[in-house]
Amino acid sequence: MGITELIGHMDRIFRIGCEPFTIDKATYSQIANLGPILLRFYQAVNELYYLSVRGNYPGWIHEYLDSGKTEQVIDYGRMRRFRSDLPMIIRPDLILTDEGFIISELDSVPGGFGLLAELSQHYHDAGFALVGGRDGVLVHIKAAVQELSAKADPVLAIAVSDESDDYFPEMEWIAAALSASGMRTYAVKPEAVLFQEDGLYLQAGENLERIDVVYRFFELFDLKNIPKSDLILYAARKQTVRITPPVKSYLEEKLLFALLHHPALQDYWVQALGPESYQALTAVMPKTWIMDSRPLPPHAVIPDLFLGTKPVTDWQQLKQATQRQRELVIKISGFSELSWGSRGVCMGHDVPGEIWAEAIDQALKSFPEHPYILQKFHKGKRVTASYYDGLSRTPKTMQGRVRLCPYYLVHHGDAHLAGILATICPLDKKLIHGMTDAIMVPAAVEQE
Repeated sequence: MGITELIGHMDRIFRIGCEPFTIDKATYSQIANLGPILLRFYQAVNELYYLSVRGNYPGWIHEYLDSGKTEQVIDYGRMRRFRSDLPMIIRPDLILTDEGFIISELDSVPGGFGLLAELSQHYHDAGFALVGGRDGVLVHIKAAVQELSAKADPVLAIAVSDESDDYFPEMEWIAAALSASGMRTYAVKPEAVLFQEDGLYLQAGENLERIDVVYRFFELFDLKNIPKSDLILYAARKQTVRITPPVKSYLEEKLLFALLHHPALQDYWVQALGPESYQALTAVMPKTWIMDSRPLPPHAVIPDLFLGTKPVTDWQQLKQATQRQRELVIKISGFSELSWGSRGVCMGHDVPGEIWAEAIDQALKSFPEHPYILQKFHKGKRVTASYYDGLSRTPKTMQGRVRLCPYYLVHHGDAHLAGILATICPLDKKLIHGMTDAIMVPAAVEQE
C-alpha cells in the first residue's frame, strides 16, 4: 500500500500527509539525547518514592504520589520484587515553540506506537528517510520484550481495555507485524487471558500459548473494570509473567513535573540526574505546581509563582489574573478517567474568567483525592504541512501547530529512539492531539 492508498485506509481518522514532518538537525539531536535523560528521570523518581516511603526523604513526596490510590495499587507499587521495574516505552509529548520544544506530557502507558510503525513502513517504502527507519519501532520492541522475558523467543500479549478500545485496531496491526517479524504477539482483551497456576495463557487455534510479557494497555484507575485484572496481577506477583509498564502509579503522575521543579528537591535531582541532565530537563519541562488546597502560613509563598511581580500566597489570587496572566493550564495529575486524551484540561487564557475561577475551585475541591496541577503554558509555533485531500484527491496546504511524540524503547540499559510521530493540528484547535482535522505523519531530519 502506497501513501496515496492510505487516504481510503485512514483519512476518516486523520489527514494523510504528503511527506514526513521535517525537523532540523539540532532539534533531532536534542530529542535523541532526551531519551536517556528521561530514563534517568524515571529511575530517580522510582528511587525518590522508595526513599520517601522509608523516611529517608520527606513523607509528603510519597503522600502526594499516593493520593487517591487504592490500597491494592499502592501495595503492588511497593513490592520489593518489582523494585527496579520501569516502563518499557517512554513517550513525551513535545510541543514545538519559537524557542525550541517543551514537554507538555510524559506518558509511560502510550498508544500510537502501532500507528507510527505502520506509517513508517509506508513512508519509507515511498522513498523517505525517517527517524528510526522503516522498522525502528518493531526492532526495538522485540529487543525490549526479549530482555524483559530473558528469552530469545518470548510471547507478548498486548492487553487492551474497553476504555482504550479505539486503539485496538492499531494494536492488532502491530501484533501481526511483530508476529510476521518472528515474535509471537497477540492483541487481546483482558478477558481472553487464561489463568493457570504456572502462568497466563492464550488460546491460539487448538493450542495454548504461555504469555511471557503483558503490555498493560489499561490504566490503573480502571482496574475494577478490567476483567481478570486480579489474576493478571497475581501472576505478576508470583513472577510467572512480566507486566509492562509496571504497576507503579507514581510513575504515571503529571505532578512529577512539579517535584522536578520543587526547590526543596533540587539537590536530589542534581545528584540523581547529573548537573547537565538536570539543567536540560528543567529547561524543557514547564514550571508546574501541585494545587494543594491546604492554607499556607502567613509568611509563605508558592515558589516561583507570580501574578505580575506579586508572589502568589493563595490559589484564590489566581481568579483575579488578567487574560495575559492566565497563560496557565490546569489539569488533573493522574489516576482518573480525566487524566488522558486531553480531558480534564483548562487553558486559562482561552476561557472566560468565570470558567477559569470554576476550574480553580474544582481543582482545590478535588484535593487530595484527585490532585490537580497548574502548569505554565507555552504556545506552539506555526508550521506549514501538506496533506492529501480525500475528496479531491489533490494535495492541500495547512497551517497549524505540531506535537512531536518520540518513542523510546528501554533495553540494554538505555532508551533507544525508535521513531517520532508528528501530529499537526489546525491553528483554531486549542489542544494538539489526534483528530480528524489533524495531519499525522512520521518525522524525518532535514537533509543538507
